[in-house]
Amino acid sequence: MSAGAPRGAGGGGRPTGGLRSSLSGLTTRGRSFVAAGIAAAVCAYVLGQEELLRVGLLLAALPLICVLALHRTRHRVTGSRRLTPMRVSAGGEARVQLRMDNTSRVPTGLLMLQDRVPYVLGPRPRFVLDRVEPGGRREVSYRVRSDLRGRYPLGPLQLRLSDPFGLVELTRSFSTYDTLTVIPRTEELAPVRLAGDSSGYGDGSRRSLALAGDDDVIPRGYRRGDDLRRVHWRSTARYGELMVRREEQPQRSRATVLLDTRRLAFEGAGPDSAFEWAVSGAASTLTHLLEQGFSVRLLTDTGDSVPGDGGGGFSAGGQESAVAAGLMMDTLAVVGHSDGAGLSRAYDAVRGAGGALGGAGSDGLLIGFFGDLDDVQTELAAKMRQRAGGAVAFVLDSATWSGRPAQEHALPPLEERLRRLRDAGWTALAAPPGVAFGELWRQAGNAPLGTGTSGGWG
Repeated sequence: MSAGAPRGAGGGGRPTGGLRSSLSGLTTRGRSFVAAGIAAAVCAYVLGQEELLRVGLLLAALPLICVLALHRTRHRVTGSRRLTPMRVSAGGEARVQLRMDNTSRVPTGLLMLQDRVPYVLGPRPRFVLDRVEPGGRREVSYRVRSDLRGRYPLGPLQLRLSDPFGLVELTRSFSTYDTLTVIPRTEELAPVRLAGDSSGYGDGSRRSLALAGDDDVIPRGYRRGDDLRRVHWRSTARYGELMVRREEQPQRSRATVLLDTRRLAFEGAGPDSAFEWAVSGAASTLTHLLEQGFSVRLLTDTGDSVPGDGGGGFSAGGQESAVAAGLMMDTLAVVGHSDGAGLSRAYDAVRGAGGALGGAGSDGLLIGFFGDLDDVQTELAAKMRQRAGGAVAFVLDSATWSGRPAQEHALPPLEERLRRLRDAGWTALAAPPGVAFGELWRQAGNAPLGTGTSGGWG
């Protein structure tokens, strides 16, 4: 039984076991037929009844014939799965289409189709397909959704074949599966101008002209389609390959989105927890900045940078920007709490002392989503502002989100943490439970440099 799975679908694998394993598919009714046939044959031999012998042989042979027929059919039924889309936002739906093909020359019996899905995506889908003619096809579909971000496997697909008499049931398991990625919810953000953002919005790809003199020109390698009048012969002779003048050097504004994932900085779990609010806010910010033409990177408290170390860890332009956006969203889909106790690694990455990131962390926007900050971590966060052209901090307080008295958390008061960040030049805002991130984003755009409010939602 081969798997004729279409492109982008899961299917396949030959069934394991031979005819002997197919005999184990006899149902209680089938085993009873075999037992009754053998008993009738024995009685016919003892009593010398030829007619009873024929009945006994028929009863014993019928289940075995069904086993042989289903065994052959089992090798000639293919299945496939198609998942669209493969990446959805939390709360969104994806459609799964299952297809069964009968490639044999005989019709199938009753088919029972079952796909295995994680419980968070909904109940396990089951379908009953009636007789499939030779060369026929049957298609069924179901939908899955999840309010929890993550990466969920779909499959393997299982097919159960049954004969018309209910004597035999055989199961075919396909080996492949698909993966549904549920990314965080995002909000559409207003195009505000953040404090310290020299380029503003709507001009995310600033350009600077290179000097036209031979000594100051910035050459690059020749690319197919370049105007030969731009060939820089002096550099060509120097490097031994054809070089052209780079008359225009695009410069994209940079932005770093810092997500605090420390386990000790957040309390609670679930879609309405403080940590999930921070992840959703980071996803909304990344999406918005990429749409505005920024080169963006996602940085966590562990010092890990996405999309990677190339270009200082920042996304590039054009099609590569879409790939980088997918990588960052996939990262946020599965990001969890870290066991780190502080922000020192993130501080090193922002300052360019993390090694691989070099000095790429200087200038540009820095937008941070912080959990609980003690005195030491507040000081580290404040120092990060020194390497950024503009900095906005959204601070989530466990005492506010959990409803416990602030004294139980042994942390500086929230207003004190915000004040220290503002004194260092941050636009710092508190993120209370229930507030829409878009509202805080507009507040950040209206706040002057080094200020911010505690929210006003209580």
